[in-house]
Amino acid sequence: METLLTGGTGYIGSAVLDALVEAGHHVRAVVRDERGAAAVVARGATALRLDLFDADATAAALADVDALVHAAAPAQRADELNAAVLEAAVRAFGDGRGRVVLTSGIWIRGEGDDLVEEGPLDAAPELVAWRVPLEERLLASSVDARIVEPGVVYGHGRGLVGLITDAPRTEEGALRLIGDGTQRWTWVHVDDLARLYVAVLERDEPVRRVIASDGAPTAVRDIAAVVAGPAGVAPESADTTRARLGTAFADALLLDQAARGTVARTLGWTPTHDGVISDLLAAEQAA
Repeated sequence: METLLTGGTGYIGSAVLDALVEAGHHVRAVVRDERGAAAVVARGATALRLDLFDADATAAALADVDALVHAAAPAQRADELNAAVLEAAVRAFGDGRGRVVLTSGIWIRGEGDDLVEEGPLDAAPELVAWRVPLEERLLASSVDARIVEPGVVYGHGRGLVGLITDAPRTEEGALRLIGDGTQRWTWVHVDDLARLYVAVLERDEPVRRVIASDGAPTAVRDIAAVVAGPAGVAPESADTTRARLGTAFADALLLDQAARGTVARTLGWTPTHDGVISDLLAAEQAA
């Protein structure tokens, strides 16, 4: 399958690139500069210089591919970039040709003990609320669109787990928590996530939304305890966390979320990694 990939030099996108190439896909990876081009070529892709904010140029780039996997996640203007890319996808694939796999995130679902793909999308925190109308518009179009909603991604020493393990410490040496630390985060290893993208892309029958979860939601406090040391952990108020990390970001991090990822299992996908705590313990032993 000839696949256009955005975000191929990023944390998630580079893992997706590897998984696509391994599965036999011909990947055209969008890059911004020569350094990015060299990186994706080394991984087996063809580099494509493209301004994703330019919907016309992106639509033209999609004219002769079979699929778009959109994994780009810029720190700034992500809403504008997604709007432009999805506009281009509707233009290029609106006739029913091709497939789109779009990256979303578990945060759009707000809090919940058993978040499922069929659940409501009316409680997204401010940080990601813009995603919902764009995604719903895409799903309402004639495009064969599949949306992957990753939990908090970890693996290879990267990801948001560093906000827990590398948090500042009190004068007594205790590791500061995000809020009181009782909130659970739904997790997925980046390599398992990449394999799920391939499964979603290759499925012949349409699938609308797929939550990517290892099925083992883990509390922030429990993760912090792995690296805290003898001084332990120090809970803080939600307002203190908001002041430290910014209100919009903190409100997402304070969500208590548990999801099993049932739809992903129906695609034949199962996580192969043992969970975020096992990953941290293995890293400590290797250090």
